[in-house]
Amino acid sequence: MQVSTVVTRQRATPAPTLPLPLKPGALTLALALALAAGGAHAARANAASEARSAPAPAPAAKASLGDVIKASKPGDWRPLDPNNTLYLELPGGRVVIELAPDFAPNNIANIKTLVQERYYDGLAVLRSQDNFVAQWGDPDEKNPKPLKSAKAKVAGEFTVPMANDKHFVRLPDRDGYAPLVGHSNGFPVGRDPKMRSTWLAHCYGMVGVGRDNDSDSGNGAELYAVTGHAPRQLDRNITVVGRVVAGMPLLSALPRGAAPMGYYDKPELRVPIKSVRLAAELPEAERSHLEVMRSDAPTYQAAVEAQRNRGGPWSKYAAGHIELCNAPIPVREQADK
Repeated sequence: MQVSTVVTRQRATPAPTLPLPLKPGALTLALALALAAGGAHAARANAASEARSAPAPAPAAKASLGDVIKASKPGDWRPLDPNNTLYLELPGGRVVIELAPDFAPNNIANIKTLVQERYYDGLAVLRSQDNFVAQWGDPDEKNPKPLKSAKAKVAGEFTVPMANDKHFVRLPDRDGYAPLVGHSNGFPVGRDPKMRSTWLAHCYGMVGVGRDNDSDSGNGAELYAVTGHAPRQLDRNITVVGRVVAGMPLLSALPRGAAPMGYYDKPELRVPIKSVRLAAELPEAERSHLEVMRSDAPTYQAAVEAQRNRGGPWSKYAAGHIELCNAPIPVREQADK
């Protein structure tokens, strides 16, 4: 049997290093340098120890959304355009809807025709589905109210060219439903730069056009408002025409319908519509004088940051992120009205 032999080389032991002899007078200089170095090291150590024992400065308080609104200036706000503002009058009060003609010009034109010809007057809120929408229109399918000069069908405006949107301000936060998101003149918007298209997102309070399976089967005769968690899966599948800016509790707090999809199964449960009017049709004294924070103003960026990393003494953890539908545009009564 062959035995393997491992040979370990012995390293030569190095010769001891001897200190070089100091020249006369060098000892005093070397000692002084050593003492100086030691003193500096001790001073640095003492400073570090004092820094560790000193109380850390309190972090600067983050501004809350209320703080941002209080600090805003008149130029940070814009009034609603009376030619693009609807008043939905219900027994409990007024729902104010701001229209977005840049995103659905043809459907909005038809809705204005329906309003001017008093189509909605006497109809009803006929559906309230939990965590989804409240919808209004004609409850009589057998004998529907005539449309007069309004169109029976309008092509769906699920997206529009990005060229239509001249006010887009991007949010840097990620989104699962669109390559880019942001706000345009106060409306929540998604966009796809590759397709050069943009659209209104289905956030809470957004108003859309009901339709059947065909894309061009809607015309604005039936409208809905989102009353639950943002159903963003509807984006680019339905025409969105605007959003509720005041009176949302009149829709979101309605009793839920017992029939499938939240429809009211008894006529007495429906909420009658007293009227729908364009703000421009009413005298100044009868209008709701509201103003919206400009989404292209630096103040709104501060408002978004106040919601992305919430300020005030209650919040203990900063999320560092905000979803498109959790960054609503502030709305308030005009101060000079």
